[in-house]
Formats: sequence, C-alpha cells, structure tokens
Amino acid sequence: MPRKARVTSPNAIYHISSRSISEAPLFRTDEDKEYFLRLIKRFKEYYVCHIYAYCLMTTHFHLHVGGLGNQVSKFMHSLNTAYVRYYNKKYSRRGSLFQERFFSRILMNDAQNLIVSAYIHNNPKDIAEYSDRVEYYPYSSYGIYLQIRKDDMGIIDKNFIYELFSPKNSEDFINKYFEFVKERNGEQRTDISNIVSAKILYASQDDCENPEETQKAVYEYYSGRRTILRDLAPENVISLILKHFSCAGENFDSNMSLAFKYKAIEIRSLCAYALRVLCGLTYKEICEKLHNITISGCAVLCNKGRLLVNEIAHYRIMLENLCYQF
Repeated sequence: MPRKARVTSPNAIYHISSRSISEAPLFRTDEDKEYFLRLIKRFKEYYVCHIYAYCLMTTHFHLHVGGLGNQVSKFMHSLNTAYVRYYNKKYSRRGSLFQERFFSRILMNDAQNLIVSAYIHNNPKDIAEYSDRVEYYPYSSYGIYLQIRKDDMGIIDKNFIYELFSPKNSEDFINKYFEFVKERNGEQRTDISNIVSAKILYASQDDCENPEETQKAVYEYYSGRRTILRDLAPENVISLILKHFSCAGENFDSNMSLAFKYKAIEIRSLCAYALRVLCGLTYKEICEKLHNITISGCAVLCNKGRLLVNEIAHYRIMLENLCYQF
C-alpha cells in the first residue's frame, strides 16, 4: 500500500524529528553533533528557510522549521543523506542509518508552535546531568534563546517565538520564556490562553483523514511571518530574474554581448538556484529549462547561486521578493 503524501503549504511550520535505526546511536561523539549542526546551517541557507528550534539527542533529533513549503521532504533528504555519507565514512559502515521516514507535523496555530518549542527544548530532561537545567544542554537551541550562549553558526531565528510573548524587552522575554518552558517540563501544564488566543488543534500527518481540509486549514493559519512560496511557474521566475538584470526578452541561446556573457554566469546560477528552491525542480528539469548544461553542471550552478544569494544582499532580496510579484 503506498504511503500517504505529506500535507504541505506555503505558510506551514513543521515539527520534524528523525530517529536512528534500532536505537543505534545517531551521534556517537560531540564532533558528530557539531558536524550535523553545520549541515543544518548549510541546508537552511540552501533552501532559504527558518530554524526556530533544534535539539540533538543520542538517537534522534528535533527541528522546528518554517518557510519550507512543499520542500520539506527535499530539505530532510538533503540533510539526512549528507549526514549518513559522513557517518558511514567515519565509522566504516554501510547502509541506512535512519528509520524509514522522518516524522513531521504541521503546526496549525500559535499555541502549537509554543508547545512544540517548549517540548523540543525540554528533551534533555531525561539526561541525568541536565534533568533540572535543560537550558545548559549544548546541543539544543534553548541556551541561545536565554542568551546563555551565542548562536555562533547563525542557525536560529528567535523573532517568531519572541513576538508571540509580546515582551517589553529581551530580559522580559527571557523570563517569560524560561518560566513557560520550565512549567511545560513538569506535571503542571501552563495555561497559555494568556499568551495566545488559539484553539489547540494538533494535526498529525499520519492521522489526517481528510488532507484537503487540513491543507485548507494550514493555508488559513498565518503567523505574520513573510513566507516564500515554493510552487511558482518556472517561466515566470526566469522572466523576472532576466528583467532584474535589464535583459528582458533575452534567452540563454541568443547571441549576447561580451558584457552580458560575463554576467550570464551569475544569471544562470541565480536562475538554477531559484528554480530549485522556488519551483521544486530536479536538476534534470532545470537543465531542460536553461538548456546546454549537464546535470553535474546544474549542481555547480545551483551551488554558485546559493553562494551569491547568501553573500550579496540585493540578490537575496530579489529571491525573497520573487514570489510577491505574481
């Protein structure tokens, strides 16, 4: 029997978790966890998404992710595949490391996002050393929220959770968030009605009997974040990028001036990356749109496009604004 397709939405925020096979250690050393965090950083930038929380445990990890839209499976495939490649090489092993399918739930309102944030940050409570001091666990983002340590890798976006508490200042937020997470750690459960007025509907990907209704509900939930659409028409994306470079009407097979040919490398890279991120195209499909490139060449272009977006502000703004021009 085929598996149910995951419900996705341009505005969706996900609670994602993945576990190693047969309770085998997913992370054997702190070095493994550090490497995994670098992978999160890499693919966060590649897919232009937001990481609101993370926690790496011995046999599994949790992520609180927004802005992926219908790219959640591609993001997780990239992340898990890259880590398995590293892990198998380091420990001279072969085969799968993760259980069949990663767990994901779409969070339907602000209340659920608060609950998941606290749940992820409370994960280390079962480690004896951190049972009553989870904020000091080094491989969770909780310490970053409380300013106990810095986000040296630049992984976490704190603004979303911060704004849900409507704090007077950063100190007020730290106090409120610390108390909220602490109370969610025990038997007593905080009444969050004074924080957000939202009905708690926790929709499971596996329990959705009517995916269309669930997807409609997700589209109706808007947290105030500016999200990037992931299902744009490839032709529109290419056209707008060419227009950005004042070369509307040009195509990749025309006789271009030397100046345009020099710039064409950047244009093709940005187009390839945008088609990958905003349209969800495979390398093969991108090759068909851009013409005269191989699949390996397409991978190089996508990576160059990612670097351009990360390093040059106006390219990053262009990518973020593309989906709002339709």
